[in-house]
Amino acid sequence: MFTRRTLLACASATALMLSASLASAQDKIYIPLISKGFQHQFWQAVKAGADKAAAEFGVEVTFEGPDTEAQVDKQMDMLSAALAKKPAALGFAALDSQAATPLLRQAQEAGIPVIAFDSGVDSDIPATTVTTNNLAAAAMAADKMAELIGGAGKVALVVHDQTSRTGIDRRDGFVNRVAEAYPDIEIVDIQYGAGDQLMSTEITKAMLTAHPDMKGIFGANEGSALGVINAVRETNTQGLIVIGYDSGAAQKAAVRDGLMAGAITQSPVGMGYETVKAAIAATKGETLPKTIDSGFAWYDASNMDAPEIAAVLYD
Repeated sequence: MFTRRTLLACASATALMLSASLASAQDKIYIPLISKGFQHQFWQAVKAGADKAAAEFGVEVTFEGPDTEAQVDKQMDMLSAALAKKPAALGFAALDSQAATPLLRQAQEAGIPVIAFDSGVDSDIPATTVTTNNLAAAAMAADKMAELIGGAGKVALVVHDQTSRTGIDRRDGFVNRVAEAYPDIEIVDIQYGAGDQLMSTEITKAMLTAHPDMKGIFGANEGSALGVINAVRETNTQGLIVIGYDSGAAQKAAVRDGLMAGAITQSPVGMGYETVKAAIAATKGETLPKTIDSGFAWYDASNMDAPEIAAVLYD
């Protein structure tokens, strides 16, 4: 039987535990991550990596992005709202590498370290940028395209945008590699589809109509690549070499089915994990390298089940 004194002691202990738990939650480092989007499986994989790091290091992480990668204004609103919460640090993947500069300057003035991820910004404000070497990765895509079309012929690019660092670098990495190494390959068109499958599909259909003798198309992100594949399927185009970027269930299936020759994969889980890890280090005043390379690899039907490749593919 419990006495009144025992019950009071239990209540007091419970209150102390709740108070300690609340204090612990309040003491947690808060790190919001603002991504370029949320509609592609790539960003879900980045979030999974960020959540893994949050659990491992005992910090609070939130992850959000606009509905589409064309919504620069909405991303700026998200960035502004995140800064208003006075976080310990901030992760940011810029849709427009210049548009965010005023807000990032606010973060700098408030002493909030910024970790850029996926896309860098045209500023020295970020403590580091966690990213794929997109210039090198796109150059690899160009090498694979040249190999698969026999080193000669017409090709085109469908790119997600010309404002983010990833869009610029993947376009330029491919174009510059062709210019320096493959004089018999002609790039007949470069179009931008905002990473949207439907828009990229229509862009590709127009390309195929304008250049029926085209030998290959490079889709520079998940949405772009899937748009190319959709157009090839809908127009029943035969013999076109399609090279993609990223993975996801639909793109992996296209590789297995032979609609896509192969693609460049990043390591999105690693990107999310390293972003949070770098943010924690920045809150402690640790010196970080200018960039943290999250890695990339080529995959096709011949190697996509190999352990080292399967580990960086996502559905």
